[in-house]
Amino acid sequence: MAKDDDGTVSSPLAEVELETLILQKVEEVSSQIDSAKHVDQVICALHSLAVRLFPIDSSSICGIFPTISSKVLAAKVPSDSERDEWRHVFYHSAASPAMYRMLIYNVTSHWLSSFPPIARKQVYDSFFIEGPSTEIIQILVPALKQNGSTDKFNFEAIRLNIERLLVLCLLEKEGVHHMVSKFDLQFAGGRNVGELLKTDGSLIISRAAQFLVSIPDRATLKALPLLSSHSFIRRIVIQLLNGAEERTLELYSSVDTSDATPVDGSYFFVGEAFSRICRRGSAGEIFLKDMQLFNLQFQNNCCCLCNHMPICVHREIQLSMKYYARIMEAMKDQYAVERLSETLLRQLSTKNTSEIEAYWVLWVLFNRCFKHENSLRAIFVEKFLIWKVFPVCCLRWIIQFSVLEHAPNNEGSTYPKTKNFFDVVQRLVIVWSKRDFVQSAHVEQQAYITAAVGLCLEKMTNEELETTKDLLSSILQGVSCRLESPIHLIRKMGSSIALAFSRVVDPANPVYLEDICCGNIDWEFGLVSLAKKQQEAYKISTDNAELKISKSDKDPAYFNKKHKNIKDNEKNSKIQILEARKSVLDESIGPELRNNDHIDAKYVSDVDSNHSESTSDSSLQPYDLSDDDGDLQNRFSQLADVSAALRKSDDPDGITRALDVTEKLIRASPDELPHSSGDLVQALVSVRCNDVAVEGHEDSTEERRQRALIALIVSCPFESLHVLTKLLYSPKVDISQRILIIDVMSEAAQELADTTFVTVDQSRSLISSVSENQQWFIPSRHGPLGAGPWKEVEEVGVLSWSHRYERVLPSRPGQVKKGKSRRWSLGKTRESPPNQTKNRFPLYAAAFMLPAMQGYDKKSHGVDFVNRDFIVLGKLIHLLGICMKCIAMHPEASSMASHLLDMLRSREIAHHAEAYVRRSALFAASSILTALHPSYVASALIEGNQEISNGLEWIRTWAFHITESDPDTECSTMAMRCLQLHAEMALQTSRALETAGSSSHRVSISPSMIKDIIIPPSTR
Repeated sequence: MAKDDDGTVSSPLAEVELETLILQKVEEVSSQIDSAKHVDQVICALHSLAVRLFPIDSSSICGIFPTISSKVLAAKVPSDSERDEWRHVFYHSAASPAMYRMLIYNVTSHWLSSFPPIARKQVYDSFFIEGPSTEIIQILVPALKQNGSTDKFNFEAIRLNIERLLVLCLLEKEGVHHMVSKFDLQFAGGRNVGELLKTDGSLIISRAAQFLVSIPDRATLKALPLLSSHSFIRRIVIQLLNGAEERTLELYSSVDTSDATPVDGSYFFVGEAFSRICRRGSAGEIFLKDMQLFNLQFQNNCCCLCNHMPICVHREIQLSMKYYARIMEAMKDQYAVERLSETLLRQLSTKNTSEIEAYWVLWVLFNRCFKHENSLRAIFVEKFLIWKVFPVCCLRWIIQFSVLEHAPNNEGSTYPKTKNFFDVVQRLVIVWSKRDFVQSAHVEQQAYITAAVGLCLEKMTNEELETTKDLLSSILQGVSCRLESPIHLIRKMGSSIALAFSRVVDPANPVYLEDICCGNIDWEFGLVSLAKKQQEAYKISTDNAELKISKSDKDPAYFNKKHKNIKDNEKNSKIQILEARKSVLDESIGPELRNNDHIDAKYVSDVDSNHSESTSDSSLQPYDLSDDDGDLQNRFSQLADVSAALRKSDDPDGITRALDVTEKLIRASPDELPHSSGDLVQALVSVRCNDVAVEGHEDSTEERRQRALIALIVSCPFESLHVLTKLLYSPKVDISQRILIIDVMSEAAQELADTTFVTVDQSRSLISSVSENQQWFIPSRHGPLGAGPWKEVEEVGVLSWSHRYERVLPSRPGQVKKGKSRRWSLGKTRESPPNQTKNRFPLYAAAFMLPAMQGYDKKSHGVDFVNRDFIVLGKLIHLLGICMKCIAMHPEASSMASHLLDMLRSREIAHHAEAYVRRSALFAASSILTALHPSYVASALIEGNQEISNGLEWIRTWAFHITESDPDTECSTMAMRCLQLHAEMALQTSRALETAGSSSHRVSISPSMIKDIIIPPSTR
């Protein structure tokens, strides 16, 4: 039987005869194994066939089993050529599947555990190691799953043996590398991978790739560590890349031009395997860890490419990198290509890759596909620019490769812009300028697209800008709607685009609307990672959440100037941008100054007296005769005179002098105050501080007006609030005046709740007060004499649904503390009683809250809180939340909470398009949870009043929905805080119900009451 050079039998008739002979031999071995009584008989039967197929060391087997040595040594050993013929026919005929089944099931289940290691290696493992990997994997992998025909065998032993063989054949013997070289289905240049997919060979390749990648999923928990997902994928990727590289060198060694692109089955197999690796989620975790070799090759070779020399000059340098591009071309799964491209960009960003190196990496991998395949172009131009969020360095690379389509240059040379560039810029600006996008998109997404628009604008000239249709109007629209936002980061995005746009139009006169340096714009906008923000979310208290809402909103001068910008929007957009600069700069006032707007009257009088004493020291100095006319001016001593002076808009000096004394006169509580309060409120609200104040002192004038209004509300609450709530919804006031009204009402409510001090003479009250001025989850102040205040203790790194408090207790009687100091007196020192606050606000809570909630959703001439004036709506809801905090633990809180919950549950507020309003609503909801005492909720449940319980359940459901789906990160953080407070409230309420149920008067609690109480688990 002659044999050709490729190892096959020359004559078809001889091959058929040999195949028949091998089948007879396999049948003989099978019958001997079935009739065997001892393990040496099985080994002898397997040896009789293995010695004809593989080079076997028979003497090693004889040394272990002397009883079969004569039969083993008597077996005929063929020559090398005959052994090759037998092995070729065996693995390409029906004999190998039959033998595999016998080895996997019969031998493994009954005899393999008794095989010595040497015998197992010689007569058992050789059948799998020497066989083609493409066939072995299709035999072993399906056998990992038990079926009905294998129930009679020891399937656990079979599975462990198969896992061992997979590690041996694929990893230790590098069978995956062998598979790549076997799928060498090369086609002519006229055929492509698409035609290859239609052939029968593609089905075999796809099936083999599917079996290969699915091995970690099919393996058991007891499998070898090498079959774990992490280790197995990492090892087969290395073999796949090595095999593809060798195949590339073989193909291109015989190709003279780079245009000849033979399609090979090896690339298709590697591409199919990579597609399935990406599909199973291992592209970022495993694949790019092995891209160190990939990055190293590019770093070694990009130095030549960076010199802008023709690519053909570096053909030999690029030859070792060509297989990456061929693999990308062979990958037809677009999702896998997207995942692979995304992880590649993120991996390069972590390795400090330069812009020019990153460009050539993308060029070598995707250039051919990017030019000819619209799907890959859509991935880069649509998904990577609009839908995904990458680091800014990755964004620069994406724009350079897919939009500009040329290598970055440091020599100042310009390239002509393609039509694709202008189309992409137009599409980006249209998306960026929509108000719906500003309202609904995540802040990170907005910052990313803003950076994309800005980086594209920096590449344009004024002439190119003029040729783009409707680009100017879209940019002005986007800048305008962002400058109207009360969120600082959103305004910063608009001002950054305005600066980039102005540099294109007139580089000599840039427009600065923010504290942006004159150099490069920070397109990252100082954003921290989302993971870091989520870690800090649980440490944010309700007070900090309140501060976030009102961080830039408590400055009335900001809204005065902002309203002026909004009113002039229709006249001139450029004027609006320039004037908004001052409004944004006003936000630089620190939060400490904003939170201390209220100054106690006693403190003001002390400052004034000190000022008068300091001025009296200068009485010996010469008089300034130029000031004599000012000393002769009238001094205001009556509220009627003050009110009249404030109405004289043509006398700015008189208005200034009136504002100087208004607060002092109101704090003095004259007899005519109740009668003049309404007129004085209208006069103070109508004053235009920006028009009457000296330039540069507008803030101090505004502060004096605000303090006067606060004093007026505190001194005459009912009379002042009656006028203010009417003015709040009056069409005769503008947005800045409405915000002023809300701000002074907020400050006045806090003053009424906290600033009246009384001294308690008795150590313990005769009647305990349920309206104690502290939150319900803080322990009671009652305790032994000398006990310190309660302080909250934070647990670092542990998320807890409850609060922990500690305080210092006095020593027990007779307890002696050792120390250096001595006690000379045994008498007890008498401690001064603590100071407590008397909350006056609950008496006026209804006057503050109910009129303010009545007309928020009404739309009339000049009044539209829900849509146009959403800032006023957010401030109003924030005011109501502060009012709830001021009546915490008071019976009035339950009645006011019902009305406020009805307002919050309306769709106009709970699902408002603006994140600012949703933040305010979440703050109000958290204020309700802290204001209601659990005993009130328990009493309502026992009495059958479902109004409060339904409202609290709505807060839980609504907060959970916001946590999952709200695009604003701050809203999600505040919603988590609401859920935490609700869980604590539910726990305390359930304890109150248990106490009520175990009391002497047994109370029947219906199941509907219990279902309203939802207690989360202690750990998340």
